[in-house]
Amino acid sequence: MSQSVSLQLANEPRSGCPINLFSELIGDRWSLVVIRDVMFADRSGFRELLAGCEEGIASNVLSARLDKLTASGLLSKHDDTRHKQRVHYRLTEASIQLVPPLVAVGVWASTWLPADPALAEPAQTLEAGGQSAMAAFMDDLRRRHLLAAGS
Repeated sequence: MSQSVSLQLANEPRSGCPINLFSELIGDRWSLVVIRDVMFADRSGFRELLAGCEEGIASNVLSARLDKLTASGLLSKHDDTRHKQRVHYRLTEASIQLVPPLVAVGVWASTWLPADPALAEPAQTLEAGGQSAMAAFMDDLRRRHLLAAGS
């Protein structure tokens, strides 16, 4: 299933290899952690993301990653209607499509690395539920992120 290209790399890619392109898009130390927190922890504001990041991301790094993920098309940025100086970050369809590979990575890592069982549980539950559980989770993300954003 091929879709039109809608994501943007910051620089000219080193090659057209799909794994390289993925790595160049979100292969830095923090991008997947930010996507994880928006996706699985339902964090959408800068302060929520900063305070909730168990790995201790620095505020300047978080700001840079949010800018990068927004510019690439993996997150969208929306003004908070209640607070003029706050924004919310929402997943795009492209990032929602990352659910299956992120679940696979989570299950793999909990098998081969010393993962915290409580933190591994969401990926394991989605995998155990099969395609229907994954599809239901992705549909819920679409309702919360795409419809809420007015997409």
